[in-house]
Amino acid sequence: MASSLELGLDTFGDVTRGPHGALQPHAAVLREVVEQGVLADELGVDFFGVGEHHRADFAVSAPDIVLAAIASRTSRIRLGSAVTVLSSDDPIRVFQRFSTLDGLSSGRAEVILGRGSFTESFPLFGFDLSQYERLFAEKLDLFASLRAGGPVTWQGSIRPPLTEQSVFPPTEHEPLRTWIGVGGSPESVVRAARYDMPMLLAIIGGDPTRFRPYVDLFARASAEMGRPVRPIGVHSPGFVGETDEAAREAFWPDYKRMHDRIGAERGWPPLEKAQFEREIERGSLYVGSPETVAAKIAKTVKALGLSRFQLKYSAGPLPQADLMRCIELFGTRVAPLVRELAAN
Repeated sequence: MASSLELGLDTFGDVTRGPHGALQPHAAVLREVVEQGVLADELGVDFFGVGEHHRADFAVSAPDIVLAAIASRTSRIRLGSAVTVLSSDDPIRVFQRFSTLDGLSSGRAEVILGRGSFTESFPLFGFDLSQYERLFAEKLDLFASLRAGGPVTWQGSIRPPLTEQSVFPPTEHEPLRTWIGVGGSPESVVRAARYDMPMLLAIIGGDPTRFRPYVDLFARASAEMGRPVRPIGVHSPGFVGETDEAAREAFWPDYKRMHDRIGAERGWPPLEKAQFEREIERGSLYVGSPETVAAKIAKTVKALGLSRFQLKYSAGPLPQADLMRCIELFGTRVAPLVRELAAN
């Protein structure tokens, strides 16, 4: 498992604090994200993911554009979305954008398709939230047809049908690597198996082993459909510091700001320090020294039989210097140790 294990980093392009403590313009944050991706490539990280949001506290609304900028300055790291909100986008344009990225990066592009936990894109692009499930199901079906290559014939209820329609550019070699993002729905697990795509579990709280039934369901569904079990990955939040104490002290204030800001919109109570520490000790928050974070990632990898782990290292207004140091520690110390631990 260790030889095939991929270790990646995810960011949502959270708006960061500048050198004097003020929040930075979105344009400055975008340039910072590019530098983060370049550093990850230099350090040998396997994957760099950029999320999509349409709100003031995140700078990235067009991950493919940011990833293209990173592709132009890197040579080996795989580049993908984390995630693309397919429900409120056009599947044809999503495919075209990421097949373009794939060509520009010499085959390094990926797309992670999901429904998204934020819903700002629905009213922004004129979609009805009451059609949340139908939009994703039909658009994924169309995307799968596009990914298969060749002229597409497709019919659904959300758009006019396609008849022997060619879509350009095609990917140069293999089909575009496409993951299904799963937040907690068994239906999404079965859907990933049905479309013969790898599954990425977004585990943002609680004991990660509680997702073992989803892993087992994915294997059963794949077997029943006569398909091999595709790779399984996990996306979880975390932060790496020089020591456990330093990591917690650096991460806690801004993580709380982010959590409480979003929580106020969703009716969550303010995050308490004890809850934060419980998530680090027994949940899905990977915060600590390189040794602590590596041990916890390796435990999750082995418990769920993962092919990839993606650490979502950005959280609220954490400044660029802290983010870059986290990436450095992940690439130089966490990743090698995870591979060693996962092999045993």
